[in-house]
Amino acid sequence: MKVINLVTVSLLLMAISGCSSLGSSKKDADSMQGDVAVEDRNADSSGLEGGRAYGSDMNSEKQVVVGEDGYQDAQFNDPSSPLSHRVVYFDYDSSSVRAEDLPILEAHAAYLSAHPNVNIRVEGHTDDRGSREYNLALGERRALAIRQILMLQGASINQFQVTSYGEERLAAEGYDESVWSKNRRVELTYLGR
Repeated sequence: MKVINLVTVSLLLMAISGCSSLGSSKKDADSMQGDVAVEDRNADSSGLEGGRAYGSDMNSEKQVVVGEDGYQDAQFNDPSSPLSHRVVYFDYDSSSVRAEDLPILEAHAAYLSAHPNVNIRVEGHTDDRGSREYNLALGERRALAIRQILMLQGASINQFQVTSYGEERLAAEGYDESVWSKNRRVELTYLGR
């Protein structure tokens, strides 16, 4: 029933937005929740769908921002620059951004505001405690919290792709707080043009 409702809502949204093609598939509806892409772990899935990154694109984006003049922006590789920090960590079961991370987010927001043609993927992650569904929702809340801060400081909503991986892409494996704390994160991935 849930899939039918998602497909119906997707078709209605496409009709309202004036799309000429109503060729939405079940896989498209399953891979989207609101404006956030979630990873489809089915065997026939090639990656993220619904206007987001596709399987063939997942490793093709540049990890270093390419400036509008075509040159790589060195400040993204300079460890003394706040822009070189592209991972924000969270407390247990929280989507609240810590005060210590705000200067980093301010720098990213200023960069995005000054470069409106640059796009960024905001990826929410969790540790492996909790159900898959809960962790996908928590990863989404974390990613949306970061996007909201960046937008409030001048970035445009059109610059973002928001994705929740939940517990599916762990940064570290193990069963203690030092490992779990590395997995409770949002990664900022700048996309090449």
